[in-house]
Amino acid sequence: MEYLFKRIAVKIGSNVLTRKDGTLDVTRMSALVDQIAELHHNGVEVVLVSSGAVASGRSELNVDKKLDAVSARQLFSAVGQAKLINRYYEMFRDHGIACGQVLTTKDSLSTRVQYLNQKNCMSVMLENRVIPIVNENDTISVTELMFTDNDELSGMVATMMGAEALVILSNIDGIYNGNPADPESEVIREIFSAKQDLSQYIQTQKSSFGRGGMLTKCNIARKVADEGITVMIANGKKDGILPALLSDNETLCTRFIPAEKPVSNVKKWIAHSDGFAKGEIHINQGAYDAMLQPNAVSLLPVGVVKIEGDFEKDDIVKIFNPDGEQIGVGRISADSDKARELIGQQGAKPLIHYDYLYLD
Repeated sequence: MEYLFKRIAVKIGSNVLTRKDGTLDVTRMSALVDQIAELHHNGVEVVLVSSGAVASGRSELNVDKKLDAVSARQLFSAVGQAKLINRYYEMFRDHGIACGQVLTTKDSLSTRVQYLNQKNCMSVMLENRVIPIVNENDTISVTELMFTDNDELSGMVATMMGAEALVILSNIDGIYNGNPADPESEVIREIFSAKQDLSQYIQTQKSSFGRGGMLTKCNIARKVADEGITVMIANGKKDGILPALLSDNETLCTRFIPAEKPVSNVKKWIAHSDGFAKGEIHINQGAYDAMLQPNAVSLLPVGVVKIEGDFEKDDIVKIFNPDGEQIGVGRISADSDKARELIGQQGAKPLIHYDYLYLD
């Protein structure tokens, strides 16, 4: 069978893989594996980003003493990840498919070299028809080093691996134009513009077992679509949802239409590196106005008014406009001491070259 995409990333949320009591929904998990196997056997390369480890571990343990949030995640994920990956291994083996575990942390993707090492690992797996199953390594993560949730991780994985589409499976059909519980509400079928205001539609509550909510999913989807990748938010509890999404454009979901202008691989990494930033660059009105123009511009020292933080050359820094609003991120061409010396100078080389600049 012919599908619309040849390489996809699929993110399965905790609320898809767990029952209301927090136990692993093996029946649903098996159904999704069946669907991924069908895609795999028909030539579609799939990178799976799977939640469920913490919820799986929580349902396995009875802990007497009260744990802080980070310790609880470390404990539950250590037990739950083993249980989760073993289930996947057995289910994919029944289809004659090999799968492999890829555990990562935000810190392990914070430099370009580490990012490329991670990419190479999963590329080798795909070349050998092994399905990578990616999850954040909550066992060693601490709060400041955690991804916002697996939605953020899936966005980075999709761009890293050159996926043509990212499918985010939740427990509802997509983004609604009202409360999903209201029978009058309808799914927004297509979102074209990254600037389209959806705040009145987004439900802000987070899932029962995950860390994210629909607002996070929407923000990640917009960023990934802006990088030229189709994003679909759909209901992972619906039978046959994955083959259906890849067979036509009519299956119920919210589809983020990708930008036509291609984005370089380096810019894709930088676009998802906000959490790795080591410092801040504050610019004047002239530099800000230049950045708003359609023509590409680099950030020159003459447009900088203040630099905060300590960083090395090639570190990621955040960029702020005169009103103190973050407008983007970039890879800095000098360390913090040298950058401060250059503030306001004319004729100096860019502090952030356009090739290493990503504007929100």
